[in-house]
Amino acid sequence: MESQTHSIANLFAQLGLPSDTAAIDSFIDTHAPLPHDIPLTAAPFWTPAQALFLKTELDEDADWSAVIDTLDARLRHRL
Repeated sequence: MESQTHSIANLFAQLGLPSDTAAIDSFIDTHAPLPHDIPLTAAPFWTPAQALFLKTELDEDADWSAVIDTLDARLRHRL
């Protein structure tokens, strides 16, 4: 089975969030910086379904995990 590469826009769409560049940047600006002691999946801004999706994908090291890691990194640091 081949691994797929997903973009951050695909991830936002999968999470049911606006997925254009401006909306993604706005989401990150609104929620960053996420404290390092809070796991991404426990961040208060996710719905239970979104948090479960993120946790499941990370736990299974699934196709989405790389882009979830990218989102995590972007939320930890303000640019």
